[in-house]
Amino acid sequence: MNGRKALLIIDMLNDFVLDGAPLKVPKIERIIDPIKREMEKARSEGYPVIYLCDSHDKDDREFEIFPPHAIRNTEGSKIIEELKPQGNDIIVRKSSFSGFFNTDLDEILKKLSVKKLIVTGDVTNICVFHTVADAVMRGYRVDVVKDAIIGLNKRDHRFALDQMRNVLKVNII
Repeated sequence: MNGRKALLIIDMLNDFVLDGAPLKVPKIERIIDPIKREMEKARSEGYPVIYLCDSHDKDDREFEIFPPHAIRNTEGSKIIEELKPQGNDIIVRKSSFSGFFNTDLDEILKKLSVKKLIVTGDVTNICVFHTVADAVMRGYRVDVVKDAIIGLNKRDHRFALDQMRNVLKVNII
């Protein structure tokens, strides 16, 4: 496995994607095919595919901000069928916006000698942004795949892209 880069797929879970889900992201279906494209590229080039997945306790303090979602071991916390993990794919469960906060993501990336992250998923100005910011703070190079991320609305999506590009100096590809 080539450890120079890794693909991150953030929160592509039933509770954000399926109709009627508690936190259905508008138009999220648009990013499924671009994420599939990035997965196929990662697998064909031999670099790791890492899923960052919300996984909350029933009384998580995040539910003071957002409705209950992605409660550990529920259908809502599962990765959508279209992007199901395969073989050596890695799943990292997280309980906050950043995939690095209180997880072993950084250790996994170091063990794999990853220096560059290719970021996909949702939501641009929340989990994508906070994960990207934490990655930059840890010295990773970051590419954010523009057609493979989505925000709750255009304004917040654009703002987060601008912040990532102009403040964090990541590549928006």
